[in-house]
Amino acid sequence: MKVIATLSFLLVTFFLYGFYLNQYELAVVPPQITSQHSSRNLYDYKGVLNVHTDLSSGSATSSFVITSAKLANLDFIFFTDYNVFNIPTTFESYHGNLLVFNAGKYSYLDSRLIYYSLNQESIGANLGDAQVKLSDLLSQKTGASKDTLTILAHPYKAGYSWSGEIPSGLDGFELLNMKSLINRAWAESKISTIWSLLIYPFNPRLAFVRLYTEPTDEIALLNKLSQQRKVVVYAGTEASARAIPLANYFIRFPSYKRSFEFMSNHVLLKSELTGSFNSDRTKIFNAIKNGSFYIALDTLGDPKGFSATIEDGNHSHMMGSEVKFSKNMSLKVILPAKPQDFFEIMIIKDGEVVARKNDPEPVFEIKEPGTYRVQVRVSPMLPIPDAKKWITWIYTNPFYVRP
Repeated sequence: MKVIATLSFLLVTFFLYGFYLNQYELAVVPPQITSQHSSRNLYDYKGVLNVHTDLSSGSATSSFVITSAKLANLDFIFFTDYNVFNIPTTFESYHGNLLVFNAGKYSYLDSRLIYYSLNQESIGANLGDAQVKLSDLLSQKTGASKDTLTILAHPYKAGYSWSGEIPSGLDGFELLNMKSLINRAWAESKISTIWSLLIYPFNPRLAFVRLYTEPTDEIALLNKLSQQRKVVVYAGTEASARAIPLANYFIRFPSYKRSFEFMSNHVLLKSELTGSFNSDRTKIFNAIKNGSFYIALDTLGDPKGFSATIEDGNHSHMMGSEVKFSKNMSLKVILPAKPQDFFEIMIIKDGEVVARKNDPEPVFEIKEPGTYRVQVRVSPMLPIPDAKKWITWIYTNPFYVRP
């Protein structure tokens, strides 16, 4: 009888705690001011990469995933089904306001590469053809292939790590990969990961945030490569809605919509998308190719309104730009609003933090050439048993200031 009473008490207590968690709002900026696409004179378009459908390891059809992307208020999405050849181009078009790209993800050595061709050039009829094509692209000089995109997925995911030097022909790699982050959390603390799984039904955003750890290996790779050549970093959702074996037969977990809401790539354009498929597809592709975007943990709050530019007289340079150093050059950062929690804007030069700012609109004077980028960190108060923790909300792609 005592055992039943104790279990009943624990169960009631857990559900009461769950209702408390359900009321916890995880938003570092007020949500009512972040609904617009415009960021001063820039236009912010949000999208995701590394998405799987039932053509490979996903649990739903392309149509279902597109509907989920619309519900998550995405502007674009890259399908990247695994080792699928002669990819159907049926869905590569506008679906309402959602721009859909049909890319692919392929085995290469022990790793996985994401490939997309703006000209819809086939990667081949089989894995052998694909690996020959990828080998040719990787051996080229940086930026030589203007119409293709080649991205290293989850470079340090267990079992799929890249070994050796990063090839010059690779456009970039995933700085954040949601599945890698969860796997890393599991390796560091199984108890904490199980606790996040238990509280997920009450507050999915909190369940993910409390597990988040800085991708230190990927950041070290970014710092190293960006001092040698231009490199672009991405966020990959690795969305398949099949985190639990056989889950798609009962429930898709985590749902595509929820995965799309955790983190994304925010492209900044100087002109709006027009609704013309060909021109808009080229705009988004060029921005993704060149690094004119930032990565955000949208689950911490909608970052639309953020911008980071290098100002040089009357010229304003976007993320990913290569510019010649000159006097009176500055790096200007604008947050959508002053965060409600503790925050800091880190200015990073050649892999080292050179400034920490607590101003929502800081201007940093650039006194010498180098590779510059920005991280915006926040420290929200999380419910018991957690406390305050520093989390990077926004990562920019680098600026390259040349001598």
